[in-house]
Amino acid sequence: MPRVARPVLINARAAIRPELGGVERWSRELVARLPALAPQRYAVARPPAALAHRAGHLWEQGVLPLRARDARMLLNPANLAPVAFPRNAVILHDAAPLRHPEWYSASYVRWQRAVLPVLARRAVHVVTVSEFSRSELVALLGADPARTSVVPGGVDDRFRPGADPEPARRALALGERPYVLTVGSRIARKNLAALSVAARRLAALGVDLVAAGGGRPQLRAERPTEGVRAVGPVPDAHLPGLYAGARAFVLPSLYEGFGLPCLEAMASGVPVVAADRAALPETCGDAVLLVDPGDPEAIAAAVERAVADEPTRRRLVAAGRARAAPRTWDAAARAVDAILAG
Repeated sequence: MPRVARPVLINARAAIRPELGGVERWSRELVARLPALAPQRYAVARPPAALAHRAGHLWEQGVLPLRARDARMLLNPANLAPVAFPRNAVILHDAAPLRHPEWYSASYVRWQRAVLPVLARRAVHVVTVSEFSRSELVALLGADPARTSVVPGGVDDRFRPGADPEPARRALALGERPYVLTVGSRIARKNLAALSVAARRLAALGVDLVAAGGGRPQLRAERPTEGVRAVGPVPDAHLPGLYAGARAFVLPSLYEGFGLPCLEAMASGVPVVAADRAALPETCGDAVLLVDPGDPEAIAAAVERAVADEPTRRRLVAAGRARAAPRTWDAAARAVDAILAG
């Protein structure tokens, strides 16, 4: 009787969280796509919903290794994994808590400093999302470059220029005014305070500046930015229309391991302005207007160009859609599968 190959078990703790940041998006997509790609090769371990956050550390460190004892490998898509398990593959998105501890709570930084280097050094495979993040993991965590692979994030075909913006407009009470969009958690590293000048100039043009995203308990919150309309977390079903309805998109973040919202905006046919820091130039290439995130005047000028200068808009829309087209979640899942099968 032929021997049945042991599956790779996927840690779905981040996939069940109601919040939807980049880490959660990665987790949801791999939990859905890897078993569909190779049903015989993957299985999924989901904790109870109450264990999606802090209480889930006990499940992840204690219960999950028992669930995975017969698995060939344990795939952890969201920065953390059971430290004592000997066959981890872990997706580490960046090393921000070690590079910029001032953006996080002290307890979170202590936990990350204790756990991340151990995971990076012991993992069978480390996957990260950009060459920038790969260099950070090697420098700050001691990750082995030979066992650290880069797989860029993706975007699915819901994010397209033709997505209907009206449900999002109604749900978020945006009215009929045009708007510029930014998407990200309300945390210090997103640097939303740098948008105050842009918000003032846009208001003079009759354009709102809308910020979508909620806070995170382990991250230091950023104060509300004058003139920026914060709509809080947006349900996943409304995100494609929210992007497609925007006149432009801006991400002034000081540190990104990849910058998934920029890719989603480009796929949606929206001109993008992004910070010239960390992984954003690598992710965006010449398909966006790159600006110094420490210069609010420069950000405002670039956003105005993206909103009102038609030749610039046409160039950015065409370049952005071409940049985003090959970056799909199916491609990301195939790349991760190839690494794990190797």
